[in-house]
Amino acid sequence: MLQEALTQYIETLIPPREAVVQEIEVYAKEHRVPIMDIVGIEAMLHVLQYIEPKTILEIGTAIGYSAIRMALKLPTARIVTIERDQARHERALFYIERSETNERIDALLGDAFDLYEEVKKRAPFDVMFIDAAKGQYERFFRLYEPLLADGGVVITDNVLFKGLVAANEPIENKRWRQLVKKIREYNEWLMRRPDYDTVILPIGDGIAISRKRGETK
Repeated sequence: MLQEALTQYIETLIPPREAVVQEIEVYAKEHRVPIMDIVGIEAMLHVLQYIEPKTILEIGTAIGYSAIRMALKLPTARIVTIERDQARHERALFYIERSETNERIDALLGDAFDLYEEVKKRAPFDVMFIDAAKGQYERFFRLYEPLLADGGVVITDNVLFKGLVAANEPIENKRWRQLVKKIREYNEWLMRRPDYDTVILPIGDGIAISRKRGETK
């Protein structure tokens, strides 16, 4: 497919990543750990360089890939990241130590729905990055948006979910069908919100960027 060929072409143009980053990419592929695809995260990091956030909240650490990449690209940013799976959390700590970003990445273990008060101690956040359970995107957004600074930005990954959100044909897999329904509802909810300006970019698996508007008179 043309889209796949274009993605592969863009990947060949991306400069080599740090050794530890490439090691994480290999581990993720071998152990089937979902991490942000290379083209998508490169685009997000580029956007973050324009925003210049000092504080970032990430919901969904996995093995630390995106948190580490943000820390390496934004040397003055402080990142709080949440992961509920203990094995992945421990692997993330290993890579965070290896990448020498441990002084700026605060990795929390637990369910994001249970850690609000703990995270609140570290607020406000200039950016919130949502990359956890796709069926819970709206709940994550609603729960943590009070901790977002004025003019803050929410970035959500996987909002096009393999292109299936635009599929006209019935989706046979029941779980995927329900997930696609949830993501479509989230996208529509985002785009209707009067207090955020949102754009959805067809990059990687789809990235939504929502900037919080200032107070209206």
